[in-house]
Amino acid sequence: MVATTSPRAERQRLVRFDGAERILHWVNAALFLTVMSTAAVLYVGPLAAAVGRRELVRQIHVWCGIALPVPLLVTLAGKWGGGLRADISRLNRWTADDRRWFRSFGRDPYVELGKFNPGQKLNASFIAGVIVVMLGTGSIMNWFHYFPVDWRTGATFVHDWVAIALFVVVVGHIGMALADPDSLNSMLRGTIDATWARQRRPRWYAEETRTSDETALH
Repeated sequence: MVATTSPRAERQRLVRFDGAERILHWVNAALFLTVMSTAAVLYVGPLAAAVGRRELVRQIHVWCGIALPVPLLVTLAGKWGGGLRADISRLNRWTADDRRWFRSFGRDPYVELGKFNPGQKLNASFIAGVIVVMLGTGSIMNWFHYFPVDWRTGATFVHDWVAIALFVVVVGHIGMALADPDSLNSMLRGTIDATWARQRRPRWYAEETRTSDETALH
């Protein structure tokens, strides 16, 4: 189990996401919601009739889709991306506790998680894959005259089904965020109550408080 820390450490708020990570999250959220809403207008007849201006909607859809990887790449490339690079390393690291979490469907009380639970790790991997797949298939669909017919047919099929999966995952992500106000607030303010971290993410809590204590000693 995680070692008990001082009352001072338990009362503090821990930095969960820095400014660059929060900006990236909300810019990506805006892009994804724009892509999804314009896709709905393009594919759902009643919405298309109500909104009109199909070509404008299509152009917004295409260029927002092309822009999806840009915020991530800019954040990763800059000196301000240290927090994101550290979190990507965490998201790519799977532990025995993560596997126990999956086997118990999150109900094992003795599982000690790090900063992200396994569901969040899978979600991050899925979103990264979606950006690549949708950018590739969408490019084939938009600039179709450069590609053979069977490529265009396959790209349309993949693009449509991945879009449906993305819609389901995004709705689930929003629902889980609303069900955990503390976690949602950390993406707005950047910090989270240390009690939440100690109870829900004990490995990350121990890591953060140990680093804080070592910094204070120096």
